[in-house]
Amino acid sequence: MKIKVAVIGRKEIIESMENYVKDQEDIEVYPFIYTETKETLDLLEKAFMCDIYLFAGAIPYLYAKEKIEKKKLPAVQVAFDQYMILTSFYHVKNYHNQALDRLSIDVLDSRHVDEVLQEIKLSDNQIYSYSYGDDDTVDIERIASFHENLWNEGKIDYALTSIQEVKDILKEKDIPTSCMKIPQLNLERAIDEAKSIATLNQSISAQIVAGYIQIKDYEKIASQKGDYHVQNLHLKLHQILLKYSQKTYASVLFNGKGQFAIFGTRGILNHLTNHYRDFPLLKEIERAIETSVDIGFGLGLTAKQAEDNAKNALDACGQASEGTCYIVNERGDTIGPLGVEKEFNTSELYRSLIHKAKLNNELSYNFIDFIEIRNNEPFSSNDIADYYRVTKRSAERTVKKLLAGNVIKIVGEEKPYLKGRPRKLFQLNQ
Repeated sequence: MKIKVAVIGRKEIIESMENYVKDQEDIEVYPFIYTETKETLDLLEKAFMCDIYLFAGAIPYLYAKEKIEKKKLPAVQVAFDQYMILTSFYHVKNYHNQALDRLSIDVLDSRHVDEVLQEIKLSDNQIYSYSYGDDDTVDIERIASFHENLWNEGKIDYALTSIQEVKDILKEKDIPTSCMKIPQLNLERAIDEAKSIATLNQSISAQIVAGYIQIKDYEKIASQKGDYHVQNLHLKLHQILLKYSQKTYASVLFNGKGQFAIFGTRGILNHLTNHYRDFPLLKEIERAIETSVDIGFGLGLTAKQAEDNAKNALDACGQASEGTCYIVNERGDTIGPLGVEKEFNTSELYRSLIHKAKLNNELSYNFIDFIEIRNNEPFSSNDIADYYRVTKRSAERTVKKLLAGNVIKIVGEEKPYLKGRPRKLFQLNQ
C-alpha cells in the first residue's frame, strides 16, 4: 500500500518533490498549493486522507504548529538549516553579484546563520539576521519591516528572505531582494523522513493489544459472599469495560471466574501510553465494585504473542497485595505498575538537558513530557522516534547527546521480536 504524503507549499517546490518520487512505487505525493501562507490551516483540513503532512516551508509549518501538536498529527518540515543558508549565500554572491556584507536575512533560527559565518570565516558585523522562530505569532509584515527599516537607515544594500511574501513586499518598495533557495537535497531528505515516519506509524498501527482483567482473590470472595455477589461484580465490571472498549475501539469477552479479556489495536495502545502515571481504568473499576482487580496488558505483532504477553503481565500483578496493572510489550519488557507515579526532579532534568546535553528549549520540554508520560520507565531510541514522530536516526542522535551529557544511562537491552542485534534501554541518570 502506497504511503500518502500531503505536501503543503508553493507550486514550484511541490513540483520538485513530485519529480523526486515519480519512480518510487511505495509513495504518492498529494499537492496542497498555497499562494499565501495563511491558507495553510485550511489546506491542512483538506489533507485528512493522507498518512503524513510535509511542510515545504518554515512559515506554513509555524501557522499549523499549534494544531499539529494539539492533534498529534504526523508532520515533517523541510529543513531550513545551515546548508540552505550556505547555498543561498552562494546564489547571492554568484548569481545576484552581491557581496556578503551589508546584508539582512530572515530565518527560522538565527544560530544557523552564525554557524555558517563562523564556518566560512566571515564577519557578521554587517549582516543582520531576524529569527522568526522566536516570535509568539507569525507576522509577515513585521519580518518585512525588519528589512525595510535597515534599508531606510542605510545599513544594508540587499535583503535575503526565506519567505516569498516578504520578497513581494520588499520588491514593491524597490528594495533589492531575493528569496532563499531550498536545496534539492533538503527536499529529498524531507520526503525520505516523511516516508520513514509514516512506515513506522503503520507498523505501530498493526500492533495487537490483549488485556486480562481479573478480580483479585476471586475464589475467596465467591466462597465467602456467594454467587449473587460475584454475578453482580461481573455485571458492574462488564459495563465499565464495555464503555472503555467503545472509547478505545476494542472488544471485550467474559472468560468466567472473575476474568475478562479485551482486544484492540491503535486506540487502546494510545490510551495505555498516555496513562502510565494515572491509569484511570483501574481506579474506576475498584471504585465501582469496591474490590481489587489486576490488569495485565500484552503487546504483540500477532494475537498469540499479545495474549502470551498479557498473561505474563497479569502474573506480574500477583506479586502485589493490592490491585495493580502491568504491561508486557512485544519485546518482552515489563512496564509498571501503571498509575503509580515515579518521581523525578524536573528542574534538575531541564538544567541538564540545556547545559549538559545541549538541547534547545523545545526539545528539552518535549523530552520532559516524554519522561512524564512514560512514568520514568526505561525507553529505547525507537520509543523516542515514535513519540517525537521522527526517524530512528534522528532519535539516535538525540540519545547520543543525552548519553554524552550524562543525562541518561544504559539500564539493559530490549528483546527484539525480529532478527538483529539487541537494542539498548535507557533511563534517567538521577
